Amino acid sequence: MLQQIIELDKEIFLAINQGMSNPVFDWLLPILRNPYTWAPLYLFLIIFFIKHYGKLGIIIVACTLLNFGISDAVSSHLIKKNIKRVRPCNDIEFKHDVNVRVRCGTGYSFTSSHATNHFAMAFFWIVLFRRKWRHTLWLCILWAAAISFSQIYVGVHYPFDVLCGSILGILIGLTTGYLFNRFVPSFVEEKQNLTTQ
Repeated sequence: MLQQIIELDKEIFLAINQGMSNPVFDWLLPILRNPYTWAPLYLFLIIFFIKHYGKLGIIIVACTLLNFGISDAVSSHLIKKNIKRVRPCNDIEFKHDVNVRVRCGTGYSFTSSHATNHFAMAFFWIVLFRRKWRHTLWLCILWAAAISFSQIYVGVHYPFDVLCGSILGILIGLTTGYLFNRFVPSFVEEKQNLTTQ
């Protein structure tokens, strides 16, 4: 059963990594998965949260960083170092079939930390803001999904790595979002006032 899943995973990987090859994706997706691409967005959010919410905004920024730290620790250190799945671009028997569009890296593949981290942040923000800004849900999911999909396309992760990383990130994001709402009552009060207006 496990071997069948691995073979299916490789087939889907090749369908994306090779079958979907086109000049637009070749240019765009390596940019999307580069963390420096999103630095202006993160800076904007930090300024926005603090300016809009004051001291509460500082707590939101701190909890976002904590959420990221938890997701990265679980994916990169706890899971990857125990599962030790080799990246497709480093697999001796498989890498000749892989179109590697970025530096492969020496770390392990399962789970995708890009997927875990970005879905964790996305769902943390969804829990906090979807009642106030209704477009938060689909914007956050689209953002995290695009970054996660790019990991397959550029050749550094299998689809199963990304899928499991996404699920893990969603669970972490929902949990940290719930805990934030549980222990930061002033933020909950603001959302309740919004719904009664």
